[in-house]
Amino acid sequence: MLEEKVTEKLEKLKEEYQGIMEEMAKPEVVSDAEKMRQLSKRLAELEEIVTRYERYKKNLEEEKEAKNLLRDPELKPLAEEEIEKLREEREKLETEITELLYPPDPYADRTAIIEIRAATGGEEAALFAADLVRMYLRYAERHGYKAEIIHANTTGLGGYKEAIITVEGKGAYSRLKYESGVHRVQRIPETESGGRIHTSTATVAVLPEAEEVEVELKEEDLEIETFRSSGPGGQHMQKNETAVRIRHIPTGIVVVCQDERSQTQNKERALRTLRAHLLELQRKQQEEELAAQRRAQIGTGARSEKIRTYNFLQNRVTDHRIGLTVHRLDDVLDGDLDEFIEALALAEKAKT
Repeated sequence: MLEEKVTEKLEKLKEEYQGIMEEMAKPEVVSDAEKMRQLSKRLAELEEIVTRYERYKKNLEEEKEAKNLLRDPELKPLAEEEIEKLREEREKLETEITELLYPPDPYADRTAIIEIRAATGGEEAALFAADLVRMYLRYAERHGYKAEIIHANTTGLGGYKEAIITVEGKGAYSRLKYESGVHRVQRIPETESGGRIHTSTATVAVLPEAEEVEVELKEEDLEIETFRSSGPGGQHMQKNETAVRIRHIPTGIVVVCQDERSQTQNKERALRTLRAHLLELQRKQQEEELAAQRRAQIGTGARSEKIRTYNFLQNRVTDHRIGLTVHRLDDVLDGDLDEFIEALALAEKAKT
């Protein structure tokens, strides 16, 4: 059975459909070609779902009638067979209606590119960024995803100034997209001798990997530099210039990759990250132009606000977007993010 809130939404869409039909019959609207075009477009969008909803309601009525026949011994076998057919049809209709109401994310199964950067807090922020890197690697491992660090800029104490991870597998982006935002940590750092609590932050950006056909990169739009890769403390690790920095001139986006020993491999990885950024830029522009529902998607485009706090003293993790708090910080940092991700997915669906 469809949920009550879904039924309410369907009834409103049905009213809108009927209202458009009445509007299109008015002489002043018939003579307005542009108005008719807009109404016809919306009517076509609604027709598919309203038709299925009407059939769904008819299905419920037919099942009720079939159940009344169960009292008749002679008709009972036929009634049971009819009820089973109606239930199968209803399940199919429910699936189709849900998909029409909440169309699947076209990027759901794309590889997720996760960019983690230390923000406020100096070395402690870099150490927290390293905790987040490990958290996402463990999350990937728990779900059987293939994860790889494709770029890392480390500090002397083992933290990350920045790191880029790819997570590949069915549904990777659709689940990890909710991690975009500012993550905050409250704890006593190992480097703090006075026992004071520090608050530090790291930013996380999750992008769907772009396919080459989706994002065209012109050579004249790229400014490519090579340099020697560096390790902790900034010392150069190689004599050859294998690291690559690419600047996309039209947008100003800059990506860096230095983890591979080959300049060619670093260039390929940098281009892969650049395409993801440009695809994300395209998607945001489309959302703004179309005022799409995904513009309100939880966890994207709000990197200036904290989305989650990790409080070590209270063994607490709080997601501020949905007000969810759990007291098992070690589990969360070990990649157990499902409770948050599933709650965020439900909250996103409720907003549409």
